Amino acid sequence: MKARIAFGLIITLFVLALPTNAGGKEQLQKYFSNTAAKVKATVNPTEKRAILNESFQTMSGALDKVEGSGLISKDDRAGINRFKSALLEKQDELAGRNGYLRISDEQLNAFSDYVVQDMEQADLIISISLITLLLIAIVLILLIK
Repeated sequence: MKARIAFGLIITLFVLALPTNAGGKEQLQKYFSNTAAKVKATVNPTEKRAILNESFQTMSGALDKVEGSGLISKDDRAGINRFKSALLEKQDELAGRNGYLRISDEQLNAFSDYVVQDMEQADLIISISLITLLLIAIVLILLIK
């Protein structure tokens, strides 16, 4: 009887954990999707760059806060560092630094779509644990408001 209850509890935890993990990942993807929508709704290329750059900086700030909290594991810290590296590459590409060609004004809408797709397909987010993913989403929400 105890084994059956324990087994049922484990199955329930797995079932409940899957939507929560997806919800945390969806929050981060939604953040980048909203940024892309703002970029596309803006006509001025300078403003588009500012929106993208601010978005990258806000996400980097959220990652820094979570990383500095001391509440995350070594594996999560490595996942956050990979995610931060990917964001830095996007910032460098946007600005034309560190060997990247600067994204032209005409390509900013396409670049914002590329960022959304890249973050949706990134295994970086998946390698971060559920707790850390939710912490990032919470800090991000707090930084935006």
